[in-house]
Amino acid sequence: KDLWQHKTVYLLFLPILTWYILFKYVPMRNLTIAFMDYNIFKGIDGSPWVGWKHFQDFFSSYYAGRLIRNTLTLSALDIIFSFPAPIILALMINELRDGPGRKVVQTISYMPHFISIMVVCGMLRDFSASTGLFNQVRMFLGFEGYNLLGDASLYRTIHIGSNVWQTVGWSSIIYLATISTVDPQQYEAAYLDGANVIQRMIHVTLPALVPIITVQFIMRLGSVMTVGYEKIILLYNSLTYETADVISSYLYRTGILDGKYSVATAVGLFNSVINIAILIAVNRGATLFSGNSLW
Repeated sequence: KDLWQHKTVYLLFLPILTWYILFKYVPMRNLTIAFMDYNIFKGIDGSPWVGWKHFQDFFSSYYAGRLIRNTLTLSALDIIFSFPAPIILALMINELRDGPGRKVVQTISYMPHFISIMVVCGMLRDFSASTGLFNQVRMFLGFEGYNLLGDASLYRTIHIGSNVWQTVGWSSIIYLATISTVDPQQYEAAYLDGANVIQRMIHVTLPALVPIITVQFIMRLGSVMTVGYEKIILLYNSLTYETADVISSYLYRTGILDGKYSVATAVGLFNSVINIAILIAVNRGATLFSGNSLW
């Protein structure tokens, strides 16, 4: 009865369902190559089974500890700095009462989102060069200039800093949309009770944001083992592998460049299983402590 009553809605949903089935569920069959010595010419049916060999080889390798450590470190730093940044920006923009000024701030903060990652990495390479913008500032302050992207200790700072700059404005949209649903009478009542700007922000605005912040935080923690490889492979080099090389960049080198499909699939499967386990655990914890969750 529901299907017939809302048939138009289900028809609109059909293309999305089809896409997920074709590109998300059907390819899951290929996960079996993680347990095979996969040969691209023999295919899945003709490749021999090797069990847990690829998993054992990865965890016994020199790279495993470094890759997991770097992945968790970059992801943790991203959560610490990138996650609260759009919330803070949304709260600040919400306090701007000047219409034109507010639009200018929003436009400027949104613009980096539309810059290609290739262009962003090109800018970072130029700015970090020995004669680039960052070094010009350093030399003005009395420091010696050098290639900053060749310094392993600075890679994480450059990576996370550029990520905050590029995502903070666009990510704040969802929080601004939520804030716009808050009843203005709540602000008026708080003002009449003597609450200042900070107090109204803490006791009126933030409580309204708690549900969406919880959902976003759960989703972010659910991908804690996933760090995008695009920026990394465009910025890292042999001098910064110690702090820049993560699981996703290792998968790119192993699976795409070296053609070791079984090894790459095994490591990717391990990565996904850990993400799913963390997502379930965090969602359960959020349900117990706040009552807000994904499901």
